[in-house]
Amino acid sequence: MTDRIKSLLDRTFDKEQKKFRRDVDWTALLERFVAEGASDIVRARKGLEEMLKAETPAFMDGERIAFLRTVKQIPELHTDEEMNARRAAGVAFGEKGVIFNLTADFAPAIRDGLGARLDEIAARLVACRASGDAEGVEFLENAALCVEAVLDLAGRYRKAAEEAGLADIAATLVQVPLNGARTFHEALQSLRILHYAMWCEGEYHCGLGRIDQYLYPYYEADVEAGRLTQETALEELEEFFIACNRDSDLYIGVQQGDNGQSVMLGGLTRDGNSAFNELSRLCLKACGELKLVDPKINMRVDKSTPLEIYRLGTELTKEGLGFPQYANDDVVIPALLRWGYELEDARDYSVAACWEFLIPGCGMDINNIDAVSFVGALDAALRNVMPSSFDDVKRAFFEEIQRRADALVEKYRHVEILPGPFVSVISTGCIENARDLSKGGKYNNFGIHGTGLAVAVDSLASVRELVFEKRLVTLQELVALLDTDFAGRPDILAAAKAAPKMGNADSRADDLAKELVQFWGHAFDGKRNDRGGVFRPGTGSAMYYVWHAREVPASADGRLKGQPFSANYAPSLDVPVKGPVSVVKSFTEPDLVPVANGGPLTIEIHDSAFLQPDGVDKVAQLVKYFIERGGHQMQINTINRLTLLDAQAHPELHRHLIVRVWGWSGYFIELDKCYQDQIIKRVEL
Repeated sequence: MTDRIKSLLDRTFDKEQKKFRRDVDWTALLERFVAEGASDIVRARKGLEEMLKAETPAFMDGERIAFLRTVKQIPELHTDEEMNARRAAGVAFGEKGVIFNLTADFAPAIRDGLGARLDEIAARLVACRASGDAEGVEFLENAALCVEAVLDLAGRYRKAAEEAGLADIAATLVQVPLNGARTFHEALQSLRILHYAMWCEGEYHCGLGRIDQYLYPYYEADVEAGRLTQETALEELEEFFIACNRDSDLYIGVQQGDNGQSVMLGGLTRDGNSAFNELSRLCLKACGELKLVDPKINMRVDKSTPLEIYRLGTELTKEGLGFPQYANDDVVIPALLRWGYELEDARDYSVAACWEFLIPGCGMDINNIDAVSFVGALDAALRNVMPSSFDDVKRAFFEEIQRRADALVEKYRHVEILPGPFVSVISTGCIENARDLSKGGKYNNFGIHGTGLAVAVDSLASVRELVFEKRLVTLQELVALLDTDFAGRPDILAAAKAAPKMGNADSRADDLAKELVQFWGHAFDGKRNDRGGVFRPGTGSAMYYVWHAREVPASADGRLKGQPFSANYAPSLDVPVKGPVSVVKSFTEPDLVPVANGGPLTIEIHDSAFLQPDGVDKVAQLVKYFIERGGHQMQINTINRLTLLDAQAHPELHRHLIVRVWGWSGYFIELDKCYQDQIIKRVEL
């Protein structure tokens, strides 16, 4: 790491950038929108224009890649009353209703420049006006004005850089983003501006996609021409990664760090060749040196991936970053094909914010529109079934899951998405079709989480053993105990905890998991949303592992009321497992192709594992074993319980402590206590 990068890193981590920020009250703008009855797309365009006008060019000492948020608040475009009125009229929204959880088509925009997009818009406008396509005209006119607003801010940055004597920055901004990038540095600066503008428009959880693919031509050309060496390229890449952390505390998320700034490395190219390249290696090296939470690194691997690549990823795990997160092409690509994605697109997949899979630039999937609580479904089933056998319990459970799945299909019968004219400009097909991305992309699928899978499986195994095999209690008696946290029956609580558990390579639990995953994977078969897409079930939990746990009493596996589920696809908390190999065996027993919306196996490894000379090799082998057995996703936390407890007690001493939360990494001391406590519980075994 060079001295310049070290200085930028330290000052960014110390939040020096905050000195440039100010508050802006956007109330009058929102009131004007309401008074004028402004359309959604006009509000989106004017919101971006006003946001960028309010921004003041600012520079950190020593930087060469510019653009820094100086306005804390993004304008609200609709009142709560307006949104609630739409909901009352039968409209459903995903989260805030805006475009989110996506990756734009950065490659063509970087290559051609925004000036070329303006030319395309102008030509398409002529055709729309001639054909009387009023909706197309409205979209294109507002999209052009959004591009002009971004270019205007870039021009003000260029002028400010000239006045400040920052010749390098000024020269770069003469070229991009108006014109196409010619060098690696220009490409990074262009990407920074495009990504920055998306957040200012109101999109959130904006991923960066396959940067080792679309930035590689610039890197390769610069190296061949002698303009770059690996060392100077690393310096530029590290500066870009640092820039990703300057504004991230202003980004929307359930918790600090939950911002969706994910990148995907490796995998296959669109024509099926290996995509891992020298830039992939540099990205891993940059993250290892910087030790920041952004960008979050994902790696695509398969059965043919060399162990050396797993070792490179494991070096980041060793640093305690909580990433890379691994995705298995052997599972994910067939899953995408099953859901109707074209082969070339499926080979080009990335992740949305956390781990939900998407196709950059052409997908308008809502990958996490809602969730089904498996534990809630089982609790409801146990209360409504009069079983003569355990099969009756399973049947009632699956029927309740299906009922809840069907209810979500009905709930999202009519989904609307608010416009994003600028992000549409840098997404595939929107200018050509003269329609905002919110109207739909090439793919328009909805992802549904399935939460508490291990808790549900363990509870089923416990019901079978306690009620039907050992006959320690009747089902009605067990349900009554769940409402009282097993009060007065410590023997039944102990028996519940001792029943078979998923994660120990125990077929008594794992066979139930196979049945549940199989059923869940087909719960939405034949169902389509009103945007023409399908429903994609997954094993992820997002924040629901805390939220859903609050909605149910104790569960039959011995979990008490209020205790959170395990995050994503992982053993239940407080379950003694034999070791990581047994966990991998259990969680790769099911066929995961039908549930590959996303949801990684999350494993905690004590940091002492890396004190041994072969620690990296052993963990790399574990990941490879998981992939070879057909696992779909994996993420590994390297943590120490005593360190976490000390960080709770003395946060000022642990500012750099990073943990993996559910599908993203964050600074431990910035998390709410309920999430801190859940992470600590993961390593109490």
